[in-house]
Amino acid sequence: MIPQKAPSKIAKSEANTELFAQLCRCYADFDTDSFAKFSFVCQNRSVSSNRANQPIDAISKQIVEQLQLDGRKSYAEIAKVVGLSEAAVRQRVQKLTESGIAQIVAVTDPLSLGFNRLAMIGVRVSGDIRKVADELAEMPEVSYLIMTAGSFDLMFEVVCEDDEALIEMLNSRIRAVSGVISTETFMYLNIQKQKYDWGTR
Repeated sequence: MIPQKAPSKIAKSEANTELFAQLCRCYADFDTDSFAKFSFVCQNRSVSSNRANQPIDAISKQIVEQLQLDGRKSYAEIAKVVGLSEAAVRQRVQKLTESGIAQIVAVTDPLSLGFNRLAMIGVRVSGDIRKVADELAEMPEVSYLIMTAGSFDLMFEVVCEDDEALIEMLNSRIRAVSGVISTETFMYLNIQKQKYDWGTR
């Protein structure tokens, strides 16, 4: 991830004023090295049909691409690139976020914030897959969850403090969910690549 300056030096654009305020309130809990790993992005990891089928025009796609490059970019800066007024860009960004097409979030390095165990878990399900997925998605350690075609019905990433926390989650909660037949855990050794600037089509 690209190192960022401490929050007191971050340019506060209207697009993320509230997020900036939240991060500033939390800043006292983190040292500078940990906080430097924060990066703002525009992302959409969902491939659900109701979102994927929502058409957006070429200008909105340009706005998304600008936010993918720098989620802190101001409406005024984006407006110059796409040829709209600042107010029009603000309105389009609001529609993109409200519809779930895009999110403006702070992506952190979990290892720098005390989460020392990351893993991908595959689950085989009996019965209603969506019901099991909904219950698993409620667990705070789950960062994202997908339905798959293949050896597993569901796969999801978990971020835990340590191995003991992961064991507790697997044994006491995941395997206790009605419909879960079996699980397989893939421990992360290294995150070789993680990006969000894949553009639009």
